[in-house]
Amino acid sequence: MNVKIGFLDSGIGGLTVLSEALKNIPNHEYLYYADTMRAPYGEKPKEVVRQYVFDAVEFLINQGAGIIVIACNTATSVAAAELRHHYQIPIIGMEPAVKPALELSQKGSKRVLVTATPLTLIEEKMQILLEKYDHHQSVDLCPLPELVKLAERFDFSDESVLFYLKDAFSKYNLNEYGSIVLGCTHFPLFKKQIKRLFPTDVVIIDGSEGTVNHLKDVIGNRFETPQSQVTFYCSGNIVKDESGLEPFQQILRHLSTI
Repeated sequence: MNVKIGFLDSGIGGLTVLSEALKNIPNHEYLYYADTMRAPYGEKPKEVVRQYVFDAVEFLINQGAGIIVIACNTATSVAAAELRHHYQIPIIGMEPAVKPALELSQKGSKRVLVTATPLTLIEEKMQILLEKYDHHQSVDLCPLPELVKLAERFDFSDESVLFYLKDAFSKYNLNEYGSIVLGCTHFPLFKKQIKRLFPTDVVIIDGSEGTVNHLKDVIGNRFETPQSQVTFYCSGNIVKDESGLEPFQQILRHLSTI
């Protein structure tokens, strides 16, 4: 029996993870749920976000998903543990790459800048990661909620993005950092602009690779199809027409250039 793999995000950010999956785990059937009607998640109360995520997971399971990838750091932080108690299928989430970033930066005695949504940064999951790995208080936290809004508006122009980033980073000494953690799946869409503002040797890390490696282990050699298939949904509505599919394809093309 073919098992579909469901991805969910508040919007288009999870496409950064889906793109990695399509590249490294081809020949599977994917479902992608973008909760565009209720995005963004990162500035909403966690109880509200938790309900949104449960709604999305229930929908994907009803469409045949046998594995769920929560391709959203905020959704993972507030709902992943409860989802795993509630459902018997594999639930794979995102984790900000704090540990590898610290390992890289401490080799050169540099600091780590963790960027994410405000909700991700204050949730218990982040605090546990810092307590476990940041023994020398080398991590600084930087919320970048406007990047999610820019992405959802498909505004990747240097003018808009750099104006916002320069202001958001203005209170940090950018020369102090050896690595930057992109703790929101929308943020890799702006990797080029972020890198332009930091020293050339800074390393930018996101959690997509680790999440997809985990998914690969869970899948094994099962569920292969003759070719990759992706069905897109916006807040529970299937996207079939070309005009509706084009924004998703546009982002996937954009990711191929980063």
